[in-house]
Amino acid sequence: MIALNSLTGLKNHLQRIAGRNANSVWEVLVNEMKKHYVLFRNWMKKQIQSADSKVLSRIYGHDRGWVFTPSHFQDLGSRTAIGLALMRHTKTGTIRRLAIGLYDYPRQHPKLGTLNPAADAIAKALAGRDATRLQPAGGYAANLLGLSDQVPMKVVFLTDGATRNVRVGQQNIVLKRTTPKNMATAGRVSGLVMQALRHLGRRNVDDNIITRLRQRLSTADKQQLLKDRIYAPSWIADMVNRIARPEQS
Repeated sequence: MIALNSLTGLKNHLQRIAGRNANSVWEVLVNEMKKHYVLFRNWMKKQIQSADSKVLSRIYGHDRGWVFTPSHFQDLGSRTAIGLALMRHTKTGTIRRLAIGLYDYPRQHPKLGTLNPAADAIAKALAGRDATRLQPAGGYAANLLGLSDQVPMKVVFLTDGATRNVRVGQQNIVLKRTTPKNMATAGRVSGLVMQALRHLGRRNVDDNIITRLRQRLSTADKQQLLKDRIYAPSWIADMVNRIARPEQS
């Protein structure tokens, strides 16, 4: 078997089969290879430049604070071209690399400078471009409802998609796959209330918590909460009745 795994091997093979004409054949072959290499290099350069401008245009089409992954640009070019474009825009400071495969178009504050991305924006980026749903849970759900002043260092979102975990700065963002029943109220205030109550626990949900939720929720929110109590454990359903039912005079 003839070894043609190098240019030297190819040239030696040509000399054996072409004899005196080997040098002429070799020169023609080399010139053709150079020509095609130049054409391929120019084509790649155009592809990369095209992807670069398209990626930048899509980034600028979003508000600052947008968090994204390379998959958000997969329709704009090859994986290599997109990766190079993101690397260049990171170096120029247009975007920021938060973690492996995770970037943002950072928000800027006149006094505080560059701000950290919002937890829900990170979660949406991790969830991807499909129809994956997200439901804030744990201490983060309580914080969103004003029942807790601190944003937890570990922010949990329930999801019907894949479980994922990423650390951004000092914060840990967790997407935790759960049951369809837990996701039945995803995207509604009722889901947020149920997850916050679950986090607080039965013993810690006192009259003060009930009053604060009654005051915070709109009439429409309370009506939806009553409809969705079928998805809650019995003790949370009892709390829902206290929160959402009209007060008796």
